[in-house]
Amino acid sequence: MTIFSAESIVQRQRTSLKPYENNPRTHSEAQVDRLVRSLKEFGFTNPVLIDENLNVVAGHGRLLAAEILNLEKVPTISLEHLTEDQRKAYVIADNQLALASGWDDDLLQAELVSLADAGFDLTVLGWGDELPTFGEEIDLSALDDDEDDEDLSGFAEGVRRSIMIDFEEADHEEAKALVDAARKKGVYVGMKLIEALRS
Repeated sequence: MTIFSAESIVQRQRTSLKPYENNPRTHSEAQVDRLVRSLKEFGFTNPVLIDENLNVVAGHGRLLAAEILNLEKVPTISLEHLTEDQRKAYVIADNQLALASGWDDDLLQAELVSLADAGFDLTVLGWGDELPTFGEEIDLSALDDDEDDEDLSGFAEGVRRSIMIDFEEADHEEAKALVDAARKKGVYVGMKLIEALRS
């Protein structure tokens, strides 16, 4: 088993890294925006994984965020010990293994409440404005701003607003995949929901 140390991290020119053209993982604008906010808040704490030819194995989303932030260099770790087939497999495994984990709702709720009470901006945690909900409502005042939710006059034409929709855990991944697929086809998902609820 290969174990990497801090000395394994090499700062490389962002533009020298080559995204994997067959990467099956997609990155929406919203997710990349969340990665940008995370990098600003916490720093570049998770290196981009590459092969010996500077092809990206894992970290495509972070690399997109680094481009938006105009970062000249990014931290990398080279996975030269992997075979070509292992690299292809790891591109998938790196994402799928993270999806297989869950949350202890009680502990998560307690941590969110603690952070909200401290005035921490909860929108940088990865959910954006769509924080998880629990049996009892948590204080989400850290998300509040001075904007009047009913006054849309300040929004530019074509700007869309979002609402949070709850799904059972078993349905969440399917719902997300359906929404992502619809958006790729240019479907206005909000109107589809309105039409379904009207019927």
